[in-house]
Amino acid sequence: MPKGYWVSVYRNISDPDKLAAYGKLAPVAVKAGGGRVLTRGSRVVAHEAGIAERTVLIEFDSFEQAVATHESAAYQEALAALSDGAERDFRIVEGLD
Repeated sequence: MPKGYWVSVYRNISDPDKLAAYGKLAPVAVKAGGGRVLTRGSRVVAHEAGIAERTVLIEFDSFEQAVATHESAAYQEALAALSDGAERDFRIVEGLD
């Protein structure tokens, strides 16, 4: 079964306090959903139209698990805490196998 991945690239962080609140809630929701953080805030080299900002990559055992975790009440609470504190490009993608 193909794995699922959350890919989140921050374009702008306008409120570090809201990001910090999100940072307390989101990992709990991700762990409860079976997600594994592969990278978060590590070094970035951007190419083409990329932005060298904070990038997060989280792996799940399946695409469905990744979607379900995003829709969970716990993660929705984390998103509410983040609110307008950051502008991100967030995607859920399916792995090849």
